Amino acid sequence: MIRFLGLDVGDATVGIAISDPLGYTAQGLENYRRVSVKEDVNHMIDYIEEYHVTKLVVGLPLNMNASKGPQTEKVEAFVKQIEKKIRYGKRIDWDVDVVYWDERLTTTQVEKMMITADLSRAKRKSIVDKMAAMVILQSYLDGGNR
Repeated sequence: MIRFLGLDVGDATVGIAISDPLGYTAQGLENYRRVSVKEDVNHMIDYIEEYHVTKLVVGLPLNMNASKGPQTEKVEAFVKQIEKKIRYGKRIDWDVDVVYWDERLTTTQVEKMMITADLSRAKRKSIVDKMAAMVILQSYLDGGNR
């Protein structure tokens, strides 16, 4: 069985989604409120360990012209910390590949879906990142990347 973990990394929160064991569908796990880089990385490692994740699919916030901006660099730096912990930590003894996936307009797409579903503004705010992670991961899976 293979499992994919999808991340939508923001400054204040990280949306987290997981694939089913066959790698066909994505389900939202959590809208994680960030604490510190160390605690945040350990939290992601907990999910990698619990679900025996073999691939991390991370939303890459590119500019509309496909160039990298300051937020892209923050996401890449955070993921490098996760990779470092996987490589040099003692908890994970299998390979975990990292894939960056273009997330342009993902949050906008999710917001429109939630408005159509008539979710309150408070409810939308509490789950938007988790839903964005789910859309990122599902689009990766739908692209035949199992």
